[in-house]
Amino acid sequence: MAGGKLSPRQKMINLMYLVFIAMLALNMSKEVLTGFGIVNETVTATNETFEEKNKIALEGLKKKAIESPEQFDSIAKVAAQVSSISNDYYAYLDGLNGEFKGSVEDPKDYESMDKDSYVNEKFMISGKLTKAGQKFMQKMEDYRNQMNQLIGSSYPKVISNVKETFKESDVVITDNDGKKMDYISYHYIGYPLISTITKLSTLQNNIKINENEVLSQMFSGQLVEIASMDNYSTLLETERSAVYPGNKFDGKIVLGRTDSTTVPSEVDLKIDGRQLEKGKDFDIVGGKVKLNITAGNPGEHTVEGKLVFAQEDAEDIEVPVEQTFQVIPKPNQAIVSADKMNVVYRGIDNPITVSMPGVPENNISASAPGHTFRKKSGTTYILKPGAGKELGVKVNGTIEGETFSNTTKFRIKSLPRPTPTIRGQVAQGGAIKLPRKAVEISPVGAIFEDFDFDISPVVKRFTMSVPGQASVVVNGDRLNAQAKKTLALAKTGDIIQFFDIRADVPGAQVNVKSMPALLVQITN
Repeated sequence: MAGGKLSPRQKMINLMYLVFIAMLALNMSKEVLTGFGIVNETVTATNETFEEKNKIALEGLKKKAIESPEQFDSIAKVAAQVSSISNDYYAYLDGLNGEFKGSVEDPKDYESMDKDSYVNEKFMISGKLTKAGQKFMQKMEDYRNQMNQLIGSSYPKVISNVKETFKESDVVITDNDGKKMDYISYHYIGYPLISTITKLSTLQNNIKINENEVLSQMFSGQLVEIASMDNYSTLLETERSAVYPGNKFDGKIVLGRTDSTTVPSEVDLKIDGRQLEKGKDFDIVGGKVKLNITAGNPGEHTVEGKLVFAQEDAEDIEVPVEQTFQVIPKPNQAIVSADKMNVVYRGIDNPITVSMPGVPENNISASAPGHTFRKKSGTTYILKPGAGKELGVKVNGTIEGETFSNTTKFRIKSLPRPTPTIRGQVAQGGAIKLPRKAVEISPVGAIFEDFDFDISPVVKRFTMSVPGQASVVVNGDRLNAQAKKTLALAKTGDIIQFFDIRADVPGAQVNVKSMPALLVQITN
């Protein structure tokens, strides 16, 4: 019988079913068969009711997923899978029930359904399960396993009922006399036809109850999560976003919603009267409106407008927005940071960010005397250091006719030694094991291991050595015809050496350091 929360009606049906099983064991009259038929009718009607309820619940989740995908899309997909698994198994049992009912002239004449031969021959011959019997058990086990895999960790009570009701194909049951029997023999062999039909209807009932329980918990659980206090955090509310020495700080701690699934359907914001555009001036990230606006001139700036939240079957909710922030004027020093680290590398393009608090970027100039230094865009500059071990980036900022200057020092380092590779593989303390054909067609390459810049050396030349053969010099990064002939003479297990590997970095005005030899062991 179905576990979990059952209605009084369902509990009564289950109790009636148990009573009729006991009456059958006592060899009661034909009225018992009629009683089974009545129970089957009731269970079938209940199944139809659950089927309609589950259909409505699934459609409701699908609709919610369209309206609020951040909140309901993932659970709607799981719900659809649960429904598909349930419907497939339910349809199989429905077809089997239809077949059993069709074995008699009048499926409403329950007193004529006292024979067990049709079911016995369908499921078992000479004490062994038929193909139909094996399929019956396999379908049950498939449903059990699929449900457990899909929702086992999320809905333990439902899965407990599934495991209790729907058995594995190799389950063995011990009856009251201590006799061991397989599942089908225990439940279906030797019972009247109407008993089997009622049992199958009860299995269908359990399927629909499980499906309904999952759909209900999905919907209600998501609503609880949305309303949970875990979706709130404390925010700091102030009349002034910048506080200067001697000012009074009048901040307030307020409760703010930070639920990533609560997303406004419309954002209407302006800064200092200029309309903000989604994707350009702001984005919606984690349920928050993330502004991507330039601070602008020193002084106070106002962001105002409204956030609109669409409501199903109700008027939209409008939340007014009015916030201010300060751009602080007249800095006393420049802020310069290397995007990768406080080191620049000789001969290659190093990105440098240059800014000065309170000064518009068009009033800032920067230079690095003795080295190549150019502005790329906004506050980003490109620095290509030349000779020396140290350089200074000088920044000048002008505001209200007054100029502020600052110089930041950087160390200059050479590029690190590259590591040779073949087929993208790096030797780890020994030889790389590769098939002969892989060595023949794979490029010899080089990488800067654990290097912060996205640059790659290009191999221009290398020498290959095979034991017992003359070394071959190759121009390029792949074996030439002579090198392939030499490689063909290598024996399985031989160590091939690639040495004197020379490379350069495209666009870099620097020599790449020599690399260690690369060892490759032939595996065939």
